[in-house]
Amino acid sequence: MFGITDLTTYVIGTAAIILLPGPNSMFCLTVAGQYGVKPAYRALLAILVGDTVLLLATALGAGALLKAVPELFHIIKMVGGLYLAWIGWNLLRGAAKKWHLRHAPPSAHDAPKPAVQHVFKRALALSLTNPKAILFLLSFFVQFVDPNYPHPLLTFLILSLILQLFSFVYLNVLVFAGHGLTHAFRRHTRISAACMGLVGLMFMGFAVNMWMAGV
Repeated sequence: MFGITDLTTYVIGTAAIILLPGPNSMFCLTVAGQYGVKPAYRALLAILVGDTVLLLATALGAGALLKAVPELFHIIKMVGGLYLAWIGWNLLRGAAKKWHLRHAPPSAHDAPKPAVQHVFKRALALSLTNPKAILFLLSFFVQFVDPNYPHPLLTFLILSLILQLFSFVYLNVLVFAGHGLTHAFRRHTRISAACMGLVGLMFMGFAVNMWMAGV
């Protein structure tokens, strides 16, 4: 149907992949927990924009280009991995600061507000270098496009809309879940610091996975 080889499998697989913890979802959850709903929605919008760019690139043959020029993929892995590691390091530093200030007044634990101004840019950069999204588009996404269908762009459009719909719903859940955790974290600084440190370690793990990924 519309050049999609197996719609049911694609829907199930897409839902399962999106539900797996990844840099985008963890960043959106962290922003919601630190800054609230409005900044988190800026992050959500940036993630959707970044995913759209990756989808357009896939439709225009970026996947084939990366396979034909492995060096280009290695460069993307290196840059993306470094960016993920940088985010993880900053989260670990923030967790350490929270831990040291655990006996201070609640106002001392507030995240620095100037960082809110860069949420969209950081989320967009993260989305464009997201290893889970890149590998998904290179290996999973294209398997469901019938090469003999006369309108392949329509196929890509339908598959992309399904992907973005799942992503939008899931990120919305994370935004409000993260916002709901904000008040609990303000009362329990140790738990907040531990969770932030855990997320930082996850980003470090994402960086390692990115460096180890193959075309």
